[in-house]
Amino acid sequence: MDFRTACEETKTGICLLQDGNQEPFKVRLHLAKDILMIQEQDVICVSGEPFYSGGGAEHNIPVVISKISKEQRAELSGLLFIGDAILQINGINVRKCRHEEVVQVLRNAGEEVTLTVSFLKRSPAFLKLPLNEDCACAPSDQSSGTSSPLCDSGLHLNYHPNNTDTLSCSSWPTSPGLRWEKRWCDLRLIPLLHSRFSQYVPGTDLSRQNAFQVIAVDGVCSGIIQCLSAEDCVDWLQAIATNISNLTKHNIKKINRNFPVNQQIVYMGWCEAREQDPLQDRVYSPTFLALRGSCLYKFLAPPVTTWDWTRAEKTFSVYEIMCKILKDSDLLDRRKHCFTVQSESGEDLYFSVELESDLAQWERAFQTATFLEVERIQCKTYACVLESHLMGLTIDFSTGFICFDAATKVMCSDQL
Repeated sequence: MDFRTACEETKTGICLLQDGNQEPFKVRLHLAKDILMIQEQDVICVSGEPFYSGGGAEHNIPVVISKISKEQRAELSGLLFIGDAILQINGINVRKCRHEEVVQVLRNAGEEVTLTVSFLKRSPAFLKLPLNEDCACAPSDQSSGTSSPLCDSGLHLNYHPNNTDTLSCSSWPTSPGLRWEKRWCDLRLIPLLHSRFSQYVPGTDLSRQNAFQVIAVDGVCSGIIQCLSAEDCVDWLQAIATNISNLTKHNIKKINRNFPVNQQIVYMGWCEAREQDPLQDRVYSPTFLALRGSCLYKFLAPPVTTWDWTRAEKTFSVYEIMCKILKDSDLLDRRKHCFTVQSESGEDLYFSVELESDLAQWERAFQTATFLEVERIQCKTYACVLESHLMGLTIDFSTGFICFDAATKVMCSDQL
């Protein structure tokens, strides 16, 4: 179900995720105002029993249980094993924490601790049953009323090579006081401010069918998100684009407080720039464009500090460039929603955006930036040559064009 307001999109749905070379698996996407949450379904247990662990981010692996105290509930239940990786503690993601940090979180966790764990190796394909939020396992011990922990988690909790009863929900031992719940747990969080998304295979004009990826400003990638239909994919892209746009507008308002009126930001956003060298391996590269004051800025990454604005890859005066929104017949390849920027030197820059709404937003912003700059400067004089004579050409946006001799300042008899 979608909950929509005038200023943001909130959306939740089930998709497939392909992460690296893994087989696609089911995830839940939740889009909030400023973040995209990718969640996987797992089973968590409530336990306060002591255990010993090793590993950690300093060893490039999660913290792993290396010893379980004898005759304690954690051991008697048979639900925790040496080799289980600790993924979350009371909802806190500790997958990439150092060993000492995980120990500290456990010390502060209180008397009742909720653990999300998984054996480091993914379960074989025959152990993967369909994920279903509404699935309810029958209690293995009706008198205790404690539900069996595992019915369908793609990452089988406490999977162990020596376990042969993993397929049977009722085969798992239970103990009074232990509580198991199936929940959607955060797999990856993508902050939306300055993030970018694309349906295209990186660097190419090849569009994925009903699939896209979202990349955070720090480079963290969602993986390839496969939607159930083309309509669903468009809905997700439009919702994500809306929230990114709203965050960007809010951020521009904050930044503009530090800039004078003639240096206000009108537009900021990602696009893909087509390489001019046809021999490049990557035909397209991510580019961040910004319209501020009199200039169009081309960055490799979003500007964060005032100093960043001085380090743009390229800068153009908006009143000396021409922007053209391309029709289908003008496109150079299979990418849609493209535009060109022609500089005063004759250089043509070719850009692609993801959605038609992105293209319309860019066109409106460029027209606004040009109008504001023309209104500010009123007139501009350029040096030129007419019939071997050095001349001056003044463009006055109120009165028109004036051409005069550069040495004598005498106006030409035939004004333009």
